[in-house]
Amino acid sequence: MFDLLIIGAGPAGISMAVEARKAGIDSSKIIIIEKSEEHSYTIRKYYPDSKLVTANYKGHEAKCFGVLCISDLTKQETISYLDKALKENNLNVVYNETVWKIHPNEDKSFTVYTQKNNYKAKIVVIAIGIFGKPNKPDYKIPLSLKNKVFYDVNSFEIRNSKVLVVGGGDSASEYCQYLIQNGNDVTLSYRRENFNRMNEINQKSIFELEKLGKLKILRNSNINSLTEAGGKPVVIFKEQELASKTYDCIVYALGGTTPENFLKALSIEFDGSMPKLKENYETTVEGLFLIGDLSAGAKGGSINYAFNSANQAMKNICQKYLYCKIDV
Repeated sequence: MFDLLIIGAGPAGISMAVEARKAGIDSSKIIIIEKSEEHSYTIRKYYPDSKLVTANYKGHEAKCFGVLCISDLTKQETISYLDKALKENNLNVVYNETVWKIHPNEDKSFTVYTQKNNYKAKIVVIAIGIFGKPNKPDYKIPLSLKNKVFYDVNSFEIRNSKVLVVGGGDSASEYCQYLIQNGNDVTLSYRRENFNRMNEINQKSIFELEKLGKLKILRNSNINSLTEAGGKPVVIFKEQELASKTYDCIVYALGGTTPENFLKALSIEFDGSMPKLKENYETTVEGLFLIGDLSAGAKGGSINYAFNSANQAMKNICQKYLYCKIDV
């Protein structure tokens, strides 16, 4: 039986395991389960190569309380930092396994079921991030356009193309900047006038690109439907003045869905759409913790926030359950 089982090998999950090692827990008693083939899947897949991973993110002050901490780093520097943390702490990560059930046992331990194995652990920490899967539009996307519609900018190289980016958050801005750097003719469609979901730096960036004529922004634009003509997506807007427009491809940046059903199936109590958390990130199920983006709220948090939540959760775990040594 493991002392600590962590679901998710992103920044929160990795830092949770590192905090456990610092507290004196042997690496053989810690396991991380990751559904992807590599750690930090969200950073690898959804962050453009040129995106700066910032320490101060969406109002979260860049203070660190635990073992891990980053300053402003590039995407690759962040991945390398986490690579080093895994290696130096001799951490065991099981890849390509998806957790589908967590069962509380009579002895207050848990049995965790994946499609390949069953694991038993004293404590379970869920660190799966806020985006279970990318949000998709509510209108139908023709199957013939499956190779012309994307939900990130890393799955397929897009160059010298007429591209429509749909969304109004930070990812939408960063996708536009990345695509323009790669020589694309980019248009951004957002259903509102003001970009309130976007941080100040990204707002300034797209407004400057618009001013320079490198980016066209369709404010207050709503897509009614999508059709195909000559192998290209044709976008039909609800607004008559926009009519229909043809693009080489479309990139959706609509955020992602919180894995709410999975958490509710574990008997975790919710306050509206958010899971209830007790002191130091423990859920209403004893011995079951929730850290990282899912504990930060709908807007998510910084990587340092994930690191800090792991540190705070580990203090609680040591004091209440595993009786390990950790600085308070």
